[in-house]
Amino acid sequence: MKTIKFRSAIYIMTLSILLSVTPEVHSAEIDGVYFNDEYSAGGKKLSLRGYAILNYMLVIKAYAGALYMENGTPSSSVLGETPRILELYYFHKISAEDFRESTIEMIKRNTTGTEFGIISERLNRFNSFYRGVKPGDRYKAEYIPGRGTTLYLNGTPLGTIQGNDFSKAFFSIWIGRDPIDKKFRDKLLGRG
Repeated sequence: MKTIKFRSAIYIMTLSILLSVTPEVHSAEIDGVYFNDEYSAGGKKLSLRGYAILNYMLVIKAYAGALYMENGTPSSSVLGETPRILELYYFHKISAEDFRESTIEMIKRNTTGTEFGIISERLNRFNSFYRGVKPGDRYKAEYIPGRGTTLYLNGTPLGTIQGNDFSKAFFSIWIGRDPIDKKFRDKLLGRG
């Protein structure tokens, strides 16, 4: 009788331990890359809006990306005065200089000459934050109204630039009117 009670107690303890251990759950997995369900930014909960892989020349995987916003944010407001996070996972080595050049080119594509002139000094400062990446590295750009746009590499903050005008121009690279890839943009926005 004591043996049965002891076994039952061990079974119940083991079961309760197993049930109390909850593995990290991810909403998104794409080609072996996992993205979190949500992030906290500026005291707000930002949920995964969409995710995708950007292909270079249609067949070479450049990076996987995920966009985070507050639930209920309409697509028309994603570049407005609202918190947002874009996380990118890289499949290939990319130099800091390549990031700088493509950031300038893509922001010029998504702004007027006047808008570009207004943010150009801040863009130069932002471009100095870039570091080269190797496969498996992640950049994360986080915009918090009133604080600015912070660039992180593998979770380490590299610097922050003030202003939603800068943030709007920067995030336009991926989710603007003339993004790096429209299918990628639409998937990030949860449309694809």
